[in-house]
Amino acid sequence: MLLLPSPETGVTQEPPFRDRLYADACENILPTLPNDSFDLIVTSPPYADRRRHTYGGIAPDDYVRWFLPLAAELKRVLKPDGSFILNIKERVVDGERHTYVLELIMALRQQGWRWTEEYCWHKKNCYPGKWPNRFRDSWERCLHFTRHKDFKMYQEAVMVPVGEWAGSRLKALSATDKIRDESRAGSGFGKNVSNWVGRDKVYPTNVLHMATEVSNQRHSAAFPVSLPAWFIQLFTREGDLVLDPFMGSGTTAVAARSLCRHYTGIEKEADYCDIARQRLATTAWGSGL
Repeated sequence: MLLLPSPETGVTQEPPFRDRLYADACENILPTLPNDSFDLIVTSPPYADRRRHTYGGIAPDDYVRWFLPLAAELKRVLKPDGSFILNIKERVVDGERHTYVLELIMALRQQGWRWTEEYCWHKKNCYPGKWPNRFRDSWERCLHFTRHKDFKMYQEAVMVPVGEWAGSRLKALSATDKIRDESRAGSGFGKNVSNWVGRDKVYPTNVLHMATEVSNQRHSAAFPVSLPAWFIQLFTREGDLVLDPFMGSGTTAVAARSLCRHYTGIEKEADYCDIARQRLATTAWGSGL
């Protein structure tokens, strides 16, 4: 838990930004936050040329230049062993995918971020659609960046049931199943099937199968509570502090509070902040998902 010394008494006190929502632009609030404050940053900034009426719509060619100063502030306020999850997706410009997300990844690496992993959020309830040269998107990127190679990660917190396959597959193991069997294709990968004997749960993959938000909380692009909640469980412990600099209707803050984590949210649209406060007022500490 982050505690700050009182300038008057020297006694430690809770930081004023903990469990607080700021109705302001993140470029105004981030510079006021102290270094090394947050255990996790989870956010979904406006995508290029999207949400014009609420966020102005950043042109794809300008996106990297717009985001980098914010990323520098995020890097400063993130703890050295913390993680930054960026939910983002390319858009189509003039009949082809724009490269602003790829350019942003490269620019963030040059800024000193480590691109540790990429998770794929599969929107399993996405309805079908067709355009002349493509089909509807049913997935989005969740890019994982860290400041250093060593960072906090609690993989056991997101384990999943082993699945029905284990009942038949693990009944009668061959000699090969009891050793690390290298890939016949020469890929360098191998597995020891006997490692799964007796396990009720296993580690998940980096593809997250989650439905989109059924009720969008009057926000144009609300992601489901389960999405930030999954990363909060993976990268934080109870009592840790989570930041969302593009909070929208407060989904990350709701997920944090329900999982006994503290939050800081920043959102320039006052109406969305009001929605977030209403949601948090009905979310009990540790209520779960």
